[in-house]
Amino acid sequence: METELRARKKEPRGTVRPFARGKTARRLLKDWQLYSLLILPVAYFILFKYGPMLGNVIAFRKYVPGGPWFGTQWVGLKYFKMFIFDGNFWMKFRNTVVIGASSLVFGFPLPIVLALLLNEVRSKAFKKTVQTISYLPHFLSVVIVAGMTIDLLSPSSGFVNVIVKALTGHTVAFMQESGYFVPVYVITGIWQETGWGTILYLAALTNINPELYEAAEIDGASRWQQTLHVTLPGILPTITILLILNTGAILNVGFEKVLLLYNPAIYDTADVISTYLYRIGMEMNSFSYATAIGLFDSVIGFLLIALANFFSKKFSETSLW
Repeated sequence: METELRARKKEPRGTVRPFARGKTARRLLKDWQLYSLLILPVAYFILFKYGPMLGNVIAFRKYVPGGPWFGTQWVGLKYFKMFIFDGNFWMKFRNTVVIGASSLVFGFPLPIVLALLLNEVRSKAFKKTVQTISYLPHFLSVVIVAGMTIDLLSPSSGFVNVIVKALTGHTVAFMQESGYFVPVYVITGIWQETGWGTILYLAALTNINPELYEAAEIDGASRWQQTLHVTLPGILPTITILLILNTGAILNVGFEKVLLLYNPAIYDTADVISTYLYRIGMEMNSFSYATAIGLFDSVIGFLLIALANFFSKKFSETSLW
């Protein structure tokens, strides 16, 4: 035994011993059905996530449609300088941040509140009914949601304007006035995703030890005090992780929804980076410029995640890494 330990100490770091390789192979052969399930997810990420990253090189090269895949000549930071000094881009960047931050501030807490309320419901039938009704909008297509929104807010026949006209005597062109786009986007997002967002929190609630509630009840804690001192601390790690991920996604405002809802009359508040990239890349064939903007967008998103993770790790015990 001592001889084997001495031999291991002399081996360079990273050396894989023959018996270790054999053990790994036996494990793979034993559970090959389980490992085979990884094939499709791994292939998906390689083909559609990591593979397209190679295309980012055209942000530094001049690309001509129909030419070489990775551009014809090296231009360095030319396209990055173009959008940095382009005031039109920064307007789109501001719109993206406003919409993303508004969705985070008003939309993130609501699934938590709904999960806490459902956790207090004692009637299983009522709880399941509320869950089902709140989950259903998530499964609606963005096209359907956008169509419903436009119909409901229509100045001529929309249900909302029928009520507005009955109260004020006139209608409001919600989808033609810039000031209404952000509230409409945020409200429809809350309606569609709040119920679905409660799933993770309800799952986290089931992991809280019931004895903690019993101890709190013995100490005379009310239901509200139990929620503050038992329930919320129990799901705080889940809240923190989701907050970090959602913070990094502030700039990832839904492209399809914005594209279906906006129009040239409200570009000053509705046009975001993703729709701007679509027009530049697909309509103007300026792929290198669009790639540079997209790469900048991704870097900012990563920095937001890293910053949120840093503060989370500093002030709490929960972090992504």
